[in-house]
Amino acid sequence: MTSSFTAESTTDEVLEGIDLTGQRFLVTGVSAGLGVETARALLARGASVVGTARDLAKADRALAQARAAVTPGASLDVIEVDLASLASIRRGADLLLERGDRFDVVIANAGVMACPFGTTEDGFETQFGTNHLGHFVLVNRIVPLIKEPGRIVLLSSAGHRRSDVNLADPSFSSTPYDAWEAYGRSKTANVLFAVALDSRLRDRGIRATALHPGGISTELGRHLTPEVIESMRAMASAPPQPGAPRARRKSIPQGAATTVWAAVVADPGEIGAQFLEDCDVAPVNDTDAMGGVKSYALDADHADELWRLSEQMVDETFAFNR
Repeated sequence: MTSSFTAESTTDEVLEGIDLTGQRFLVTGVSAGLGVETARALLARGASVVGTARDLAKADRALAQARAAVTPGASLDVIEVDLASLASIRRGADLLLERGDRFDVVIANAGVMACPFGTTEDGFETQFGTNHLGHFVLVNRIVPLIKEPGRIVLLSSAGHRRSDVNLADPSFSSTPYDAWEAYGRSKTANVLFAVALDSRLRDRGIRATALHPGGISTELGRHLTPEVIESMRAMASAPPQPGAPRARRKSIPQGAATTVWAAVVADPGEIGAQFLEDCDVAPVNDTDAMGGVKSYALDADHADELWRLSEQMVDETFAFNR
């Protein structure tokens, strides 16, 4: 598909003239960065937003501007969900199921990046456990609340190009830990999860997609060392290889633009089981050049393998009609 928006488009430009009154969105990670901007942009168009955050006090402070943007008929609510704790995730999902309110769109925005080695409360490597397994349990548990038709939008990254998932050793139990490889594995898992979700839910009219928001300075990089930050800046400023695009840095409104485009504007039939970047569907690119999506991240059989492994790891089965 060809979009009328670009890498420079902002959330307000993408949603210009759109009335979201009566529509409900779930957005994870609304205590900083892209999650806050996504919530603000939706609220300003009349949507009702339920956000999740590990730290409710921090989220309340971060959302002050978003609350000021709430229009008549819109609403903002935040519930506690720590994606590094299966117990917290299940409590949050149970609360949403008990309330019974339906969602037009679920946006899995929260995540961590390039952490030093660590584990979640349940013993999973931090990035795989938080970025993938946390959303795997939360989203699957609340599928009954998603309207038909509906959308599921998962934030991945160009970092998925760094590494495929390692189904034999997802938590680096027997392989040396590398923070960027671990990030790449978790972001590939986000894309594969979208592919698997889409195959299970599209007959109901629910489509799932994954996306790269762009290179943005947010709290996601809080674990980066000064040396890593400097190397990233050098890479971004270096002349690109012939024919390859130059790395771009985006503002937060530009970074969240692809999220709201996928959630509201894009044709769901064209973005289902796809990888998006710069408000468009990304091409498959298995070269070393920047941009696009690696073919291993869109492989349906690989996605099913990851689904089965994820169910084993979290000790929970999610069966949907296919």
